[in-house]
Amino acid sequence: MILGRPRLPNFLIMKPEKFPARLHILIARNSDQAIIIRRGPSKQTCVIGWDRKSNIFQVSQWLKGRIYERRCDISPSGKHWIYFAMNGKWYSKIGSWTAIAKVPWLKAIAFFPKNDCWFGGGLFLDDDSYWLNGGYIDNNGLLFDTNEVKRNITYSPPNYYGGECLTVYYNRLQRDGWTLIEKEKKRDFNDETIFEQTLSQQWTLQKICHAQIDSPPGKGCYWDEHIVYNQRGQSLISPDWEWAEWWDNSIYYAEKGCLYQLQIESANLLSKPKLLHDFNGYQFEFRQAPY
Repeated sequence: MILGRPRLPNFLIMKPEKFPARLHILIARNSDQAIIIRRGPSKQTCVIGWDRKSNIFQVSQWLKGRIYERRCDISPSGKHWIYFAMNGKWYSKIGSWTAIAKVPWLKAIAFFPKNDCWFGGGLFLDDDSYWLNGGYIDNNGLLFDTNEVKRNITYSPPNYYGGECLTVYYNRLQRDGWTLIEKEKKRDFNDETIFEQTLSQQWTLQKICHAQIDSPPGKGCYWDEHIVYNQRGQSLISPDWEWAEWWDNSIYYAEKGCLYQLQIESANLLSKPKLLHDFNGYQFEFRQAPY
């Protein structure tokens, strides 16, 4: 007679901790378009278009996999975007890939297969050209390109920050108005890089970018927190702001799966946060791109 293991009482069963949706946003520099990359659960990613003028949010497509948001970019007009994704199907020789797609969709108009998670993604140089971060493989003849935008094969970013997310991410931040003010190694495999933007009314927004292997629960190895300073040097410390940006004379930030807007009312006073949208509770659904 074979006996199974005794069942533990319910109060001794450890349930996996549930985290809010994780958000990262790409804002087009010359239009009202933006893309929200929503992750959650960990192996599902949803891409959402955001019309910032009307605050309309359009769910486009889901991926059963991971989009490396810090290796993504959106063109200045908001017409195209570049992303690096991974589904882990290494046996197929396309377990990861870089793609160019039409905003806000995932369907590729240019496709660069990879079979690892080094490099990948890229940056738009203007509306018509982009830089591809690293190489690709084409063992299965699946690579295809587009005439809508062109790859610039001679460009190199101003600074190199390694073979994962940071070369794309830190160069994108500096291109979009963030100033790198400090880089500090806390200990092995735990770095902090601080970027800063000066806002109106002498307010300052700091983005503290962490790169560590022992990150807090619910965070990846790359994660951000933020601090807002007024002209008196008083600080609003916001460790739960996973993304923040100064745009249209407002601070937009993502916290616990929600998108908020703050405005500066005076040299020492911020408005109350305005909830723009709650992205928690979304569930996977199959959608096709309209092209």
